[in-house]
Amino acid sequence: MRILGISLQRALGSGTPHGAALPVDTPRVMRLRKLVLFSGQAFIILFITFALAEVTFRIYNSIKPSPIFYSTSYNRFRGKPFSSDYDSFHLNSRGFKDVEHSTQKAAGTFRILGIGDSFAFGVVPYTNNYLTLLEDKLNQNGKHVELVNMGIPGTDPADYLSLFIHEGLELKPDMVLLSFFIGNDFEEQSRSLLSYSYAASAIKFLIDFYTKFEGRIIHGNATYDDNANTVTDAQYLKLERARSSIFLRNNKPFERDVSNSWSHVREMNQICARLGIRFLVVVIPDELQVNDRLQLRVIDASRLPRESFDFGLPNKMLIAKFRESDIDYIDLRDEFASISKSTSLYKPNDSHWNIAGNRTASDIIAKHMMAAWE
Repeated sequence: MRILGISLQRALGSGTPHGAALPVDTPRVMRLRKLVLFSGQAFIILFITFALAEVTFRIYNSIKPSPIFYSTSYNRFRGKPFSSDYDSFHLNSRGFKDVEHSTQKAAGTFRILGIGDSFAFGVVPYTNNYLTLLEDKLNQNGKHVELVNMGIPGTDPADYLSLFIHEGLELKPDMVLLSFFIGNDFEEQSRSLLSYSYAASAIKFLIDFYTKFEGRIIHGNATYDDNANTVTDAQYLKLERARSSIFLRNNKPFERDVSNSWSHVREMNQICARLGIRFLVVVIPDELQVNDRLQLRVIDASRLPRESFDFGLPNKMLIAKFRESDIDYIDLRDEFASISKSTSLYKPNDSHWNIAGNRTASDIIAKHMMAAWE
């Protein structure tokens, strides 16, 4: 029985007789407790500091937008400064498909920033690009307009906003012309901490401060062919088939993508409004929206009923948001669909405009802008 009692005492964690004092903590246990207590206090202090920094940064940025809160990741897509882009043209010192522009705006100049992806950059030569043509048209009625092409292939609305803050604001623009491509400007499936936290963005900015991007050669010293296929028929059908999901009715994930992309456009508009900068969005249709034959091919490949698709759905969703925020916009879809019945406006097996498409876009945009200026 004595042996059994001793065993029970040990099982209950007591090596002393009933009523005796509990053993004193060893130095190792005391150090561990102090470490846990210190870690908890440090975490609370760091959390409060981070929260206060977040609030401070948000207030500051709402008054004066600062580059430290926006990513420069768009640089991985930009062109290499001074590299060739079809025959004799070269990108400028910033890697944009444009001539050189001084940071200081000349007196009497109305400066427009053209921001967008590969449409703004253009798959056609510089002289045929819709932004180049638009600048020429706007200057024909006695105005002194300078349109700065800041298009970077592969970018999206989050990049447009960052580019505007990092490099656009210093140019003191009078207007921002944002080109929004229906085909892939909604491709934001998820958002990281950097998308939500200004404090985290500031830390990331300090880490990336010395990161340099050399840029890439996009077209090189090639000769442009307006009639050459970019990819095969099968490859292009596969591309457009993959994009067609944004035209399906009752697509809940796409609704979230629209909201994510829209948040960046809305912020650009809000910054422009605070600084007295005009803001205009050009909604660029995917070829699938304006080419009846391509629509039939995609519908057949999908094996879904025709009524499952609404090829104007993304435009309707965007336009509703534009109107709610009183944003000036141009939706090119209807006019492009009408003209496409008799004239090809896109390169063969390529989702980008050909020379005729660029010319058509410049005509429509110029007409809209000139009417607004009258």
